[in-house]
Amino acid sequence: MDSVFIPPIKIQGIKTKLVPLIKENVSLSRHTKWIEPFMGSGVVGFNTAPRTAVFADVNPHIIKFYNRIKAGSITPQIAREFLEEQGSILAQRDDEYYYEVRDRFNSRHDSLDFLFLNRCCFNGMIRFNRDFCFNVPYGHKPNRFNKAYVTKIVNQIAYIAELIKENDWSFVCQPFEKTICLADGDSFIYCDPPYIGRHVDYYDSWDEQSELALRDALVASGARFMLSTWDHNEYRKNEYIASVWGFCHKLTKEHFYHVGAKKINRNAILEALLTNYVPEELEERKKAEC
Repeated sequence: MDSVFIPPIKIQGIKTKLVPLIKENVSLSRHTKWIEPFMGSGVVGFNTAPRTAVFADVNPHIIKFYNRIKAGSITPQIAREFLEEQGSILAQRDDEYYYEVRDRFNSRHDSLDFLFLNRCCFNGMIRFNRDFCFNVPYGHKPNRFNKAYVTKIVNQIAYIAELIKENDWSFVCQPFEKTICLADGDSFIYCDPPYIGRHVDYYDSWDEQSELALRDALVASGARFMLSTWDHNEYRKNEYIASVWGFCHKLTKEHFYHVGAKKINRNAILEALLTNYVPEELEERKKAEC
């Protein structure tokens, strides 16, 4: 099995362990446009590595970070120098400096501050309050930005920079409805929306109306799509799979979430991948394309 590339920006609910299953059940041609309306960490699209892609999210800081890499204003070397400098100050001043940077970011919205906070906050979470201020507490890990850790982040940025250079990728901050409207018959849409019916720490909300709007937009697009959601855990099941997505084909895989202050939010869950095509037919499609 190929190794999975981990992006420089971490996010709760990252689909790292689901990437192999997703890749096995996605077929892209040279002309397929990959459309991802809920980019999040970007781990799925980055590992699928389509030639043409639109990565979108309503979080402007995620989009700004990758657009700065694309524009060359964040390079591996710039990131290394910044993290080494800021990490050295953090090692001396600890949580006092973390909260100083957090206040600075909420005032100036600098992408490098965003990266710094993301890599030393509690559990690598991204959470904003209703005023859209980053409010995750400090992670309290000693020597957080040691040489090996900084090099790891720098290598992740270098890998992304190379992918952006090799492919036609755009990063846009906009609602999912607008992004899905960009799809045509040659597009493939991968959706990883906030999970309905489960507690999440997002600044934006997701309810039944949002779920129905997403379904209607995907159906109207006429494109092939795959949707990530939760199927069930030991406490309850996702009733919306039957009521909203009953026309889809379903693949499942067990996944364990480590993020969550409460034990009930840190247990194994059965993930569902919903498609409007039959995954078993992909092998025949791939053979025909060869």
